[in-house]
Amino acid sequence: MGHPTDILSAYALPGRAADSRLAITHAIEAERIGLGGIWVSERWEGKEAAALCGAISQVTRRIRIVAGLIHFAGRHPLVIAGVGATLQRLSEGRFYMGVGRSSPTRLQTQGFGPFGLAHIRDYAGVVRRLWSGERFSYEGLLGRFNDIELLQAPPSAPPLILGAVGPKALALGGEVFDQVVLHPFLTPEGVSRSAAIVREAAAAAGRDPASVRVVACVVTGPDYLTPAERAAAVEARAMTYFRSAVLGPAIARANGWDPAALDKVAAAGLVGLEPRGADASAAARRFTEAAALLPAAWIAEGSAVGPAHVCAARLHDYRRAGADEILIHGTTPERLEAVVQAYVNADEGLRAN
Repeated sequence: MGHPTDILSAYALPGRAADSRLAITHAIEAERIGLGGIWVSERWEGKEAAALCGAISQVTRRIRIVAGLIHFAGRHPLVIAGVGATLQRLSEGRFYMGVGRSSPTRLQTQGFGPFGLAHIRDYAGVVRRLWSGERFSYEGLLGRFNDIELLQAPPSAPPLILGAVGPKALALGGEVFDQVVLHPFLTPEGVSRSAAIVREAAAAAGRDPASVRVVACVVTGPDYLTPAERAAAVEARAMTYFRSAVLGPAIARANGWDPAALDKVAAAGLVGLEPRGADASAAARRFTEAAALLPAAWIAEGSAVGPAHVCAARLHDYRRAGADEILIHGTTPERLEAVVQAYVNADEGLRAN
């Protein structure tokens, strides 16, 4: 990673996607403006991550391609291992597998069994053994698998990334995973505390703490966006997280904020509200309006907003706080060129000093 922007990535299709093909456009633009990676989050209704990553692998040549984040719970380990092996071949070694725990309540509602951090630990171990070409049997939290193997192991194992916000998940990332991606709306101070947990856990597990890369996910809203674009990128997105009875307090605690400030949000009736169909715009407006219920400083302190040079300086703040990489969220690559150039200019200024 020699160029300053090699450590910058962005999402293809952040949020809901009416046209899955836009992921290809976003990936092409990400590579054109010099980003080091493109991430694909997963929504099964139009953003199945393996399909999109496969398409992106054929229209790009340089950038890292990250399935981030998918859920182990919905796929047999052989399927996940096969996805990783295939995408590693298609991309010529540029694929990264990012996973998250998702909402236990939502998974159970959808018919999946319990799937906690212990399951994720075992799953990562099983997938890595499959990628290494090993033939083995497993019996444990994930079930029973007899004589499983990939008949053709990938040329190299895709790095595994864990999405984490709480201290237990952060520690698991440091112990087992190659990278940890932090939750959006952490402040630089929250990133610093989270990175310390990851690296301390890595050291305690006998690993080199510097070998586990920490990725800060920074919601970014440059001032040249339209008001509607800015609201969707920042305020409405904030409420999709802070309305959660689990995520909201977890983000607050990571930042050293008082979770009691979320009581008004909890009373706003946003739980279960999803932008869908003809009601999508109305739901998005409710999220944007409800952002006013948050303490005034929370969004400003936990994101990068304002002129391009201000956003770029904020991204550098996250780097100084301990992030090895920055994942820009909310604004799509074709709208990020000014921020990326400002980041390069700021980097050159820092090096000159």
